[in-house]
Amino acid sequence: MTLKACKKEEKMDREFQKKFKFEGSINVLTQMMVDPATTGKRGGAKNLPLRPGEILDVIQFTNQEQILCRNSQRRYGYVPQAVMLPL
Repeated sequence: MTLKACKKEEKMDREFQKKFKFEGSINVLTQMMVDPATTGKRGGAKNLPLRPGEILDVIQFTNQEQILCRNSQRRYGYVPQAVMLPL
């Protein structure tokens, strides 16, 4: 990984921590897949855009309805737990 890419990732992580008021280091708990039967959804202010069959990194189980996740483009956001499947 180049120095420029590394700095960009660090900046994105800092912005995530500020936006979601996330304390501590960012650790991936597990990976889950978006249900292939789900229709694609556009993201909102704090919601992650979803593509059917996409694999997401789970950062935090926030409550019974939502999970804080990161996608392959290193974007962070909430995802409804109802559309997630364990791998």
